[in-house]
Amino acid sequence: MISVAEATRLIAATIRPLGVEYLSLSLAAGRVLREDLRADRDFPPFNRVAMDGIVVRFAALEAGQTEFLVERTQFAGQPPEPLQNPLAAVEIMTGAALPEGADTSIRYEDLTFRTDEATGRRHAQVQVLPPRAGHNIHARAADRHQGDLLLPAGTALGPTELAVAATIGAATVAVTRRPRVAVVSTGDELVPISATPLPHQIRRSNGLMLQAAADTAGAVTALFHFNDDVAALQQGLPTLLEEYDAVVLSGGVSKGKADFLPETLRGLGVEQRFHEVQQRPGKPFWFGQHPAGAVVFALPGNPVSSFVNFYRYVQPWLLAVQQPAAVPGPVPAVLAADVAFRPALTHFLLVRLEDAPDGRRLAHPERAGGSGDQASLLMSNAFLELPAEQEHFPAGTVLPAWRFR
Repeated sequence: MISVAEATRLIAATIRPLGVEYLSLSLAAGRVLREDLRADRDFPPFNRVAMDGIVVRFAALEAGQTEFLVERTQFAGQPPEPLQNPLAAVEIMTGAALPEGADTSIRYEDLTFRTDEATGRRHAQVQVLPPRAGHNIHARAADRHQGDLLLPAGTALGPTELAVAATIGAATVAVTRRPRVAVVSTGDELVPISATPLPHQIRRSNGLMLQAAADTAGAVTALFHFNDDVAALQQGLPTLLEEYDAVVLSGGVSKGKADFLPETLRGLGVEQRFHEVQQRPGKPFWFGQHPAGAVVFALPGNPVSSFVNFYRYVQPWLLAVQQPAAVPGPVPAVLAADVAFRPALTHFLLVRLEDAPDGRRLAHPERAGGSGDQASLLMSNAFLELPAEQEHFPAGTVLPAWRFR
């Protein structure tokens, strides 16, 4: 039996970046970039007017002029035409390119307008003088220069990253492909979700639970079930070991007479890295790797054991193969009540995290009826990792908390 720290280390040793695929930018949300994206031009690419109003030459204002003939109106998206008269103005809208010959923008709020009855021409009267030339002008390249690195490889593509990629014309991007995961439930006692179980049977909830968790971690998943039958396992598992990046099994890994998985997996060429971890729940956890590359997480079948072990070990692996530099770990939390746990095992304690008014993150232990009490997960949103070397944990103890909701 190995420690939680050693199990974590052995699992981390199997992490390898997944391959690259090319996606339309519209399909790339949540994916991890595998190429550097640089500015294809200056940002902004022209001197951009930042306010609705007029643009003039600042030199005219310095000379004392406060009323300007409006030559024309220019909207955003229109090609700029030069200011014909250095003593006139162009009425202009936010986002438009600054006309040649003008260098200062004055917003509508600082202007009044009149129309000359004789000529029908409009004139703008400046009520509040701008402080300097270039006022309300977003200068070309003020934000970024052409060639600047905007999105380095390894960046997760969220809404702002997608917007920047679109701005530079990255219609197709190289991203890490999603991990392929086979989720397998095992056990003769399990019946389909739509079936009516007999008194000695239960529905296949673990598989769906683990599949949903893997989907949330970015995996492409498929769900399978095998009864406690060596021949069925020997026939069904080889294809999964060849075609998937990870196989996550639930059940069949303890020391019962129907727990065939460890021996069967070894017989199929999966190298066992460890079996049994110094922890509760989930002590019988088995982990190995197939020569074709697939890693195998064989989790205990009790629902809380499967659930907690997924979030402690499987989810970090799935995130790391997609984006190694950004795998979230536990967060510190303050135990809100005294806890005692006597076995010399790392204990994963279900808790409800709460942000206290004084800024502390409090962890309230939740009642659980053991690793088979699936409903206890409903009231929790994390679990604390209590070290094996300690028996008593007084309120106020700071411990690592693994969030799952």
